[in-house]
Amino acid sequence: MTDIVVLDHKIHGLSAADYAAALRETLPEYDIALARTPAEKAELLETATVATGYQISEAQVESADSLSLFICTFAGTGHLPLETLEANGVTVENASGVHGPNIAEQVLGNVLTFVRRLDQGWRQEQRSSWNHYQAGELKGSTATVVGQGPIGRTIVDRLNAFDVTTVGVRYTPSKGGPADEVIGFEDDAIHDALARTDHLVLACPLTELTAELVDEEALLLLPTHATLVNVARGEIVDTDALVDALRTNKIRGAALDVTAPEPLPADSPLWELENCHITPHNAGHTPKYWDRCAEIVETAVAEL
Repeated sequence: MTDIVVLDHKIHGLSAADYAAALRETLPEYDIALARTPAEKAELLETATVATGYQISEAQVESADSLSLFICTFAGTGHLPLETLEANGVTVENASGVHGPNIAEQVLGNVLTFVRRLDQGWRQEQRSSWNHYQAGELKGSTATVVGQGPIGRTIVDRLNAFDVTTVGVRYTPSKGGPADEVIGFEDDAIHDALARTDHLVLACPLTELTAELVDEEALLLLPTHATLVNVARGEIVDTDALVDALRTNKIRGAALDVTAPEPLPADSPLWELENCHITPHNAGHTPKYWDRCAEIVETAVAEL
């Protein structure tokens, strides 16, 4: 009898077989099986108490009589048949926090690239140009991190280590967090924070409240030396307003791991701007993905 079934899927170019191997190493006392084909999934779900993967269908849930826990290997669960899962008494967990370390490292790399002007150095290297240039320091600056979930909190932790004054923005400020100051989304609070922000980091979900949160007004409030890093969703930034701000030096620069739309069209003006660095929604990639998912499964199973 199978205790935990891994439903074969591909995420970030990683193999589900490696996920199953990580689970066997983390939970050696459990019988763990990888279901690759529809037939294998149907057979193994009949007796498994725990299933994990990116997706599970309504029909699979209905036929999984022993299933009590589904652990999604993705932070979002909106694509799942949540009503069916609840109706069948199946608890749903997600992979929230699995990306914290790697995304925080990418944010830190982006910020340091602007502060130390590494982008200028790389451009000069392409021209074999040996010319000194001025660079700044991260220490003593102020960073505002919008979103204080697991990823946002990890970003704040990394910035705190560099003696950066941090401002965290979250829906419920009373919940606090590792930032030196935690504020809500009220206009006055946001505007005050933006006016004193050297580095603005977006790590929040896309909601009605956060859609185009960074608009023309927000970009004007930022100091001209400020930088923007977006590892959230492209729609949180008004792209036209950002292009204008970058072209007219209203801010120092932007590093975008996400854009609207994705993929970013080849004719987007963002590609042409030297003060805009673009990565293809790559911040989530990490060789530790399955290891962290296995830790989440271990915790969830222990609470059954």
